[in-house]
Amino acid sequence: MSISITNLTKKYGEQTVLKDINFEIGTGEVVGFLGPNGAGKTTTMKILAGALAYEHGSVKICGVEVSTESLKTKGLIGYLPELNPLYLEMYVKEYLLFVAETYGLGKEKHNRVNELIDKVGLRPEFYKKIGQLSKGYRQRVGLAQALIPNPKVLILDEPTTGLDPNQLEEIRSLIREIGKDRTVLLSTHIMQEIKAICNRVIIINKGEIVADYSDLSKIKAFDENIFHFEVEFLNEVSSKEFEKVNDVSSVNILGEKHYTMIATSDIRADIFDFAVKTNNKILTIKTIERSMEEVFKGLTK
Repeated sequence: MSISITNLTKKYGEQTVLKDINFEIGTGEVVGFLGPNGAGKTTTMKILAGALAYEHGSVKICGVEVSTESLKTKGLIGYLPELNPLYLEMYVKEYLLFVAETYGLGKEKHNRVNELIDKVGLRPEFYKKIGQLSKGYRQRVGLAQALIPNPKVLILDEPTTGLDPNQLEEIRSLIREIGKDRTVLLSTHIMQEIKAICNRVIIINKGEIVADYSDLSKIKAFDENIFHFEVEFLNEVSSKEFEKVNDVSSVNILGEKHYTMIATSDIRADIFDFAVKTNNKILTIKTIERSMEEVFKGLTK
């Protein structure tokens, strides 16, 4: 496994921010690490990157324990923190060469830096100082520095925060391309990021893993015992009348004669029977798939 976390616990004083969490990520996976602010995403990523100690548990990168061999694991990881730490007075290429020197690339550094400048689309801006770049291009510089050691694991903490729509799509495309040949753990609280980039999602809330989906299509059916329907009748139906339909837990009025119904079973046949018995007609009926945003709220409330 590229990433293996077992019974990880982290405390700040009396506050427990990670509570005995467990997950594994295999080679080649692009995994979204999803959760509200303060859920423990950044803390977990700092631990993986070897930047933060932990009290209990095991954290391994490519089979190497972070707590005992952090120097070795740092060579296996590329890390882009949420607050991209860049030297604004340095030129783009100058900065990347500086980072390459810290990794001890020696004579290879120029070829590696030039390769990454092209890979992340920095060629039009590489002659500028970092402070002169837009937020989107600064994120590209951050991604380039994370890729310099050619890491097996790439850890990205909120990489698209503050970007405009055009910059968002550019960075998403870049991450998708990078993820083809390495393991990527992407932290975010934005559902659209998961849809756009990832093939798996791990959801954390209040320091605990609350869900792990390797098939994103299953998220929409995260609660198989709850069914959502949208129904339009020819004639208006009173709330009292809906009580005659079995297994209906709630009804919301969308408009005149137009309703959403939540039930504990598939009640489509019951709705048709109800219309016949009440001398009404159904104009439209459809099953509503729960959005990822609804699932997120349900798992983290």
